[in-house]
Amino acid sequence: MTASSAWCELKAALSASIPAERLIDDPLRTLAYGTDASFYRLIPGLVVRPESEAELQWTLAECRARRLPVTFRAAGTSLSGQAVTDSVLIQFSRGWRAHEILDEGRAIRLQPGVIGARANQLLAPYGRKIGPDPASIASCMVGGIAANNASGMCCGTAQNSYRTVRDIRVILADGSLLDTADPESVSAFRASHGELLVGLERLAEQTQGNAALAEKIRHKYRLKNTTGYALNSLVDFTDGIEILKHLMIGSEGTLGFISAITYDSVVDEPLKAAALAFFPDMGTTCRATIALKQAPVSAVELMDRAALCSVQDQPGMPDALGRLPEGAAALLIDVRGNDAAELEARMQAVQRVLEGIQTLEPVTFTRDADTYALYWKIRKGLFPAVGAVRETGTTVIIEDVAFPIERLDEGVLALTETFHRHGYRDAILFGHALEGNLHFVFPQGFEKPGEVERYQALMDEVARLVGVEYGGSLKAEHGTGRNMAPYVELEWGPEAYALMWAIKALFDPGNLLNPEVILSRNPTLHLENLKPLPAADEIVDKCIECGFCEAVCPSKELTLTPRQRIVIARELARLETLGEAITGEDATRLTALREEYRYAGDETCAADGLCATQCPVGINTGDLVRAMRHERALDKAEIARRIGRHFSGATRLARGGLNAAGVARALLGTGLMGKASAGARRLSGDRLPQWSPALPRSAPIRVLEHVSSGDASRDKVVYLPSCATRIFGTAHDDKAEARSVMEITLALLDKAGYEVVLPEMIGHLCCGMAFQSKGQFEEAAHKGRELNRELLVASQNGRYPVLCDTSPCTLQVREYLDERLEMLEPVAFAHDHLLPRLAVTPLDERVAVHVTCSSTRMGLADKFVGLARACAREVVVPAEITCCGFAGEGLHDPGAQCLRAGGAG
Repeated sequence: MTASSAWCELKAALSASIPAERLIDDPLRTLAYGTDASFYRLIPGLVVRPESEAELQWTLAECRARRLPVTFRAAGTSLSGQAVTDSVLIQFSRGWRAHEILDEGRAIRLQPGVIGARANQLLAPYGRKIGPDPASIASCMVGGIAANNASGMCCGTAQNSYRTVRDIRVILADGSLLDTADPESVSAFRASHGELLVGLERLAEQTQGNAALAEKIRHKYRLKNTTGYALNSLVDFTDGIEILKHLMIGSEGTLGFISAITYDSVVDEPLKAAALAFFPDMGTTCRATIALKQAPVSAVELMDRAALCSVQDQPGMPDALGRLPEGAAALLIDVRGNDAAELEARMQAVQRVLEGIQTLEPVTFTRDADTYALYWKIRKGLFPAVGAVRETGTTVIIEDVAFPIERLDEGVLALTETFHRHGYRDAILFGHALEGNLHFVFPQGFEKPGEVERYQALMDEVARLVGVEYGGSLKAEHGTGRNMAPYVELEWGPEAYALMWAIKALFDPGNLLNPEVILSRNPTLHLENLKPLPAADEIVDKCIECGFCEAVCPSKELTLTPRQRIVIARELARLETLGEAITGEDATRLTALREEYRYAGDETCAADGLCATQCPVGINTGDLVRAMRHERALDKAEIARRIGRHFSGATRLARGGLNAAGVARALLGTGLMGKASAGARRLSGDRLPQWSPALPRSAPIRVLEHVSSGDASRDKVVYLPSCATRIFGTAHDDKAEARSVMEITLALLDKAGYEVVLPEMIGHLCCGMAFQSKGQFEEAAHKGRELNRELLVASQNGRYPVLCDTSPCTLQVREYLDERLEMLEPVAFAHDHLLPRLAVTPLDERVAVHVTCSSTRMGLADKFVGLARACAREVVVPAEITCCGFAGEGLHDPGAQCLRAGGAG
């Protein structure tokens, strides 16, 4: 049986219990969904998306019957190749987001699809958080955090998943389920899997009886270490259940699947301060780090001169970065406390520790939130800084090692010299200094002759240097994956390596769970299946495919995420460059990708720019999609021009359509109206929009027949009602408020003592977004120039500020606004200017707030919530809802509307 026929047979078998839409084997989605943040590329034969333990057990049984390997995937942000496969990829997100707060916040039970930051959001009311704090916590999921034993900047080794796991619920390769929090489950497992538990206990007894090996293991885990399996479980425990529980941490899906984990939470101290300390050389910096090991600090982050140089020219960076001498380095020292006295005492303790150590400038702590954020922005901007300036076609590699802290200065110098000797002079160094954990980041291409060999020589020497000569760890926190699997035995030695293979045999004798990850007999595995990153479009060529964007993407549950759109765009570009040399198979694949990408990549993209808020290199994938729409819509440019030149008539027509829909609704009722609209849409080939009961009345445009009071004592503001508020009025079933947005805005401005100025030709004005989103760039630019001209007249060349009543239009206008104009966003204006002028009595009500995508992009979420809190007793921000559902296509794609608005919840 061929591999393809085996996957087809598997898909047919699974379809008896799993819907077809969750069994994916088309060329576009297998490539898109099979991509992770590593620099490896394998395309799965089948992607399965189970939404329950029963479905997962069924999937494992069918795979086991056909001897088909499986790989588990959560968010796909891992870096070492542990989440890619050319067999069966099992994805978890939707359906795996349950959570439960335990012991008044002292513990939390989480399913693997919960994003790490969401877990902390749930614990925040209790003043606690989960221990692990990886840099990707806003996008990575709990399943990956536990399976990789991911740590981060503050958690060290004391608060990682291994140390803070209370209980675990796991499904093994044979489909059996163990919940260590359930005594009945434990008892049943002891009866059914006694041989496994006895085998683990025997390995623990042998290990503890081998004094040299046991001491080696203890030494390794005094450091951060994710190379190989968690052998510390064999010296820390004697009971088979406890050993199993802790072996699952960091096992990267090779021993079983973690379907839920209970963490003991840790205190999240509310008060924070930080100092950016500069030292003359790396040796002094490392000595300061060693001294700080005993100080009451939360984090100490090391940055070498090359790292600081990579960010010194970015906006907002301190001037001191540019004045540092060659060879200098810095420590970002973070101190936290439960109250002001504790925080002050800890800062003073740090100052005492650093006395006598030479610094380039006095060490000064800041409690200012903006400066504190700036310091951490420097640190967090280092990895993307390399990604943003690398040559197109190259990837970014981040090596993740740990040295014994007492040998940190020697190790840093030796490692730096090694990188330079192999020609990697543009590498930067930073890391979690207290744990001896260092990251070396450098661009790497694999296409040019000799590059693979150069990388191999570097890795061979780094492995010997760190793992053998210094007794460090080759993967401190990013997991072994495929990247370091060939070097596990070199680091650990034959005895410990044999233990790992014995563990694998006990759990997965058929070697079907993520084979070749962590353990491999292939010495060149880390050099195979390297990911191509061809040029696709300068808008997205700097993408490092980290996946940080995916958590906020409105279409992630419907079609593709920004990362996945870029992956397909790159593959299309690669295939197109083959030209006449393309093979028949590739030609067929190119045709299929083009056809499928039209809907999955283009039509369902909200193009709202939220991805740019999370992207470490600032990519707005919506710009790529709009560029594609532009190329496809060139033949419609004249239609766009006519609409733009007669925009007042277009908006009148839209209001007329709403009035007609309202009359039809009154006559037919919502049920019959919906059916009639669906029928008309079907007959039109989906060209007509789908009517929705949420469609409002038309707006009363005559309220803009505003006459100035002529009161010279009043502050003036130019009011720009967007075309949306000039078209859409109130909801048909809104009994509490009959006024439109325009009426309410005018009333509030009057009550606050403002004199309102309206631009001329108000009905004709548009920010251009309606045209921009459809790729009609020329008409969008024309409407922008037109709007600028009219606003300059109305504001007397910028003498008065301009208030727009919708956030998206404000954001659009700011992209080309004349520098003389001040454009005010409505929520920020109400928060900053209206609240101080008004006496507001909060309503005794609970209010839900949706922070719009544009407000999020402008950094206004806090003001949004603050304004609501000034007006209501209780404010709720629904978690993980990032989109209103329309995003320009809500009426034309109801499926997209539904999933964008509710699919993330």
